[in-house]
Amino acid sequence: MSTKTLPDLVPDAKLKLPKEVERTLPSGLTVIAIRRTSVPLVEVRLRVPFSKAPLPRATLLSQSLFTGTGTMSSVDIAAELQKVGGGLSAGLDPDRLLVTGNALAGGLDRMLEILAAVLTDPAYPKQEVVTERDRLVDHLQVALQQPAHLARTALLKRMYGSHPYAVQTPEPEQIRAVRPAGLRSLHADRVSPTGAVLVLVGDINPEKAIDAAEKALGSWTGPGRDENLPAAPALEPGPLLLVDRPGSVQSSLRMALPAVPRTDPSYAPLQLANLIFGGYFSSRWVENIREDKGYTYGPHTSIEHYLAGSALMVAAEVATEVTGPSLLETLYELGRIASLPPREEELEQARRYALGTLRLGMSTQAGLAGLASMYASFGLRLEHLREHSAALAGATLDQVAAAAAEFMAPSRAVTVVLGDAARIQAPLAALTTIEPA
Repeated sequence: MSTKTLPDLVPDAKLKLPKEVERTLPSGLTVIAIRRTSVPLVEVRLRVPFSKAPLPRATLLSQSLFTGTGTMSSVDIAAELQKVGGGLSAGLDPDRLLVTGNALAGGLDRMLEILAAVLTDPAYPKQEVVTERDRLVDHLQVALQQPAHLARTALLKRMYGSHPYAVQTPEPEQIRAVRPAGLRSLHADRVSPTGAVLVLVGDINPEKAIDAAEKALGSWTGPGRDENLPAAPALEPGPLLLVDRPGSVQSSLRMALPAVPRTDPSYAPLQLANLIFGGYFSSRWVENIREDKGYTYGPHTSIEHYLAGSALMVAAEVATEVTGPSLLETLYELGRIASLPPREEELEQARRYALGTLRLGMSTQAGLAGLASMYASFGLRLEHLREHSAALAGATLDQVAAAAAEFMAPSRAVTVVLGDAARIQAPLAALTTIEPA
């Protein structure tokens, strides 16, 4: 293996964090404003607790949020946002309703006024909702034909059992049954400022920006429902779940391993162990099954964090004929990282990558806004990045090895493979116990 030349990056270089100005409004909405003057724009991120909202209605609501208000149509909303060089869109994750957008810095007040109208006076007009519903149904029907979607769906059910996280995508027929009145009812019941966080980042005066947010959103109220979910269940390793997809020319290999939240002392060592295993291009797993053997093009691993739990996810699409060998090499690399300490140069390379990407993620207004918003939704602030950066810089070989041994042993993995069972079952059965889906 050739030695890679790395750019100089001092691991313990002091992390420069921008000042966060924060105010919690009487309604329960927390507003965080950060001055970043690189370009004359402002980024807006709003996260609203939404974990207990019924999934079909919540999903369609997120797609229909900007379809109209009592005084504006969707066309009016788009036109008004364009006047200030901006746009707004909504999405959903298992914990939050997400609103993302930006505008020229001078248009912040108007953008906040439009956002307030959408939050406080939603119309969900019938024809607009029907259009969004049909579009969403089409999207879901396409997704149901995609191996990656089917494999993840099967893995989530296997991981989480009866927990709400087990199902993160509604069925098309469930979406078809949602009516505009149901969206209005859900909005009134669940789209609340209690526990919500609004982040503003850009060429702004933070105090004045918060004043503008308070002026625009001060009338936003809601019942403040409890959105706390029970803790996610511990992963229960068992037989490999084989999902049959007859005639498939590829197999989708998915694994889930235990992980810890960002505030856990083991998190930085685990993040580094994951990078060494498969978390970036120069990792062991990528070099093995992509560079050396050519089994797959884009294997990847990541640590997913939800409010109720975290997990380390492993994913690869491999040719049908090498499904068994790919699983073998994956188990081998997991066993190796869990049982043998990494080499010093491997750790240093992963450390530099982790520290570099951390700084890179803060280098733009959009990146900084996304990072501040994501951290705030977990009750953290950007100051936590200083602690995490120090933990990454100081993690020792022994700590990384201990984290890998505790969390990444192949015996702890929940495994799902989706593919042509007639061709892949025997090779997989030679390696582990199989359970048909």
